[in-house]
Amino acid sequence: MIALFALAAAAAAPAPTGCADPQTQQAINACAAADYQAADAEMNRQWAQISAQMKDRDKAGDAKRDRRPGYFQAALAAQRAWLSFRTLQCRAEGYAMRGGSAEPMMVSSCLAGVTRERTRQLRVMGLAFQQ
Repeated sequence: MIALFALAAAAAAPAPTGCADPQTQQAINACAAADYQAADAEMNRQWAQISAQMKDRDKAGDAKRDRRPGYFQAALAAQRAWLSFRTLQCRAEGYAMRGGSAEPMMVSSCLAGVTRERTRQLRVMGLAFQQ
């Protein structure tokens, strides 16, 4: 939990300078947190696009042919499950440095990488629905 609080505090701070060559663990942690925030912002932009596409599909009435959830509800359920996965996965990866000053960096680095992969997945899904 301490790592998540440190991550939240770093996220609230302005983007650090000197991330090309951080010299202290605190600076490394702050740069990793900023990297994650950038990845999360990009994923949120992609999510806005895919959710709009799914809502448009729902308006078209395609999902009314069967009793399954609509396009948006299915995408939202998947995104919520993914968010839980991301949090738990990166907490577990952070335990490699459990209690140490590098734990926040481990968590942030994991969050950034997993989030970038999710952004790619959402982009691919959006392309499939444009066809």
